[in-house]
Amino acid sequence: MPKDFSRTLRVADQIQRELAVLIQKEIMDPRIGMITVTGVEVTRDYAYAKVFYTTLGGAEDTQVAAEGLKRAAGFLRSQLANKIRLRVTPQLQFVYDESIERGVKLSKLIDEAVGKE
Repeated sequence: MPKDFSRTLRVADQIQRELAVLIQKEIMDPRIGMITVTGVEVTRDYAYAKVFYTTLGGAEDTQVAAEGLKRAAGFLRSQLANKIRLRVTPQLQFVYDESIERGVKLSKLIDEAVGKE
């Protein structure tokens, strides 16, 4: 595994941890309620970071949270710059993580299929 690849993963992991704390403690926007940061993907040059998140609410909560996160992205980036020492602090792009929803649906389908037997 190339050295910079593992560093990219470590930086992404650190960004995920820091953002989880910042979103929970620093963001006072009511649109951003119960959000879980599920993962972060950082480009090799650290210019951009895709931040994957889930919410506890339904589709309408997801849309509202997306607007709140988009609005808070600049603040979160500046706070991240204070916490993580990088030459470039990545631009944050928030992406709703549908994998957990998909997992729940698949689990229900499996339970139904097993129940019919």
